[in-house]
Amino acid sequence: MLSILQAAGWPILPLVACSILMLALIIERFTSLKVAKIMPAKLLDEAIAVSRAALPSPDVVVQLENNSALGVVLASGFRTLSRNPRCTEDDLRSAIESAGRTVAHSLERYLVALATIASAAPLLGLLGTVIGMIEIFGAQAPTGGAGNPAQLAHGISVALYNTAFGLMVAIPALIFWRYFRTTVDGHLLALELAGERFFRHLNAMRTTSVAHEAWDATRAGQLK
Repeated sequence: MLSILQAAGWPILPLVACSILMLALIIERFTSLKVAKIMPAKLLDEAIAVSRAALPSPDVVVQLENNSALGVVLASGFRTLSRNPRCTEDDLRSAIESAGRTVAHSLERYLVALATIASAAPLLGLLGTVIGMIEIFGAQAPTGGAGNPAQLAHGISVALYNTAFGLMVAIPALIFWRYFRTTVDGHLLALELAGERFFRHLNAMRTTSVAHEAWDATRAGQLK
């Protein structure tokens, strides 16, 4: 491996850095985009079940928020309704949607970097190819002789190794970027549907609470 790097010359160093960064990003995204960290099974059903009679305590809401990405969305709805039981339907929906946008930004983290590597790696390989070609032409003798064979061979190796290595970095980066992009889109759709269902549940609780308050106020006025 060291001999290949020496033959490829210094232009391959940015590609090596890109390959290391690409590998780190792929491992991080595989770890962060697990279903258990995004949409735990039955979490939505459990959140709805425990809040049918009353809103959960602040400690439970904090645990829910730290549970997963879906937990962040659910916790935002609980907090909004807990702070202002008479909030409007638009306020409640806006709070849940804002939490959803925050989660979406977190899920899309590093995808731009992976896409940039997929785009930049072929260009870096092309740069190495051009540098190798320059060395090849520099190896030619001004008088038209054979020139320097060692410099000629080095220029060819720089050109070919950088071209190949650029493609070797770009192809997996592009494949994994598309895979993660599709995975994130699937998670976002599932979160959107779950958020909409949870919003309907909280909105029903809000409407019932407001109706009870109005009824109690009416009864109090009648008793007077």
